[in-house]
Amino acid sequence: MNKSLIISIVILLIVAAAMVYALRMAPLPIFSSPEKEQVYCTMEAKLCPDGSYVGRTGPNCEFTPCP
Repeated sequence: MNKSLIISIVILLIVAAAMVYALRMAPLPIFSSPEKEQVYCTMEAKLCPDGSYVGRTGPNCEFTPCP
């Protein structure tokens, strides 16, 4: 084989490995899963008719139904 061909192949392999490493370290948005916006509910409690309490939950921070 020609010496310049071997050098070209080695350089191509190094560039390909660097690209794979870069994509694994900082994935492009099109390859990553969409992140959901986190919701934080207040720590309020609702007194139910049977004397138990329920808290807020879900994306709208609504009280859970009383048992």
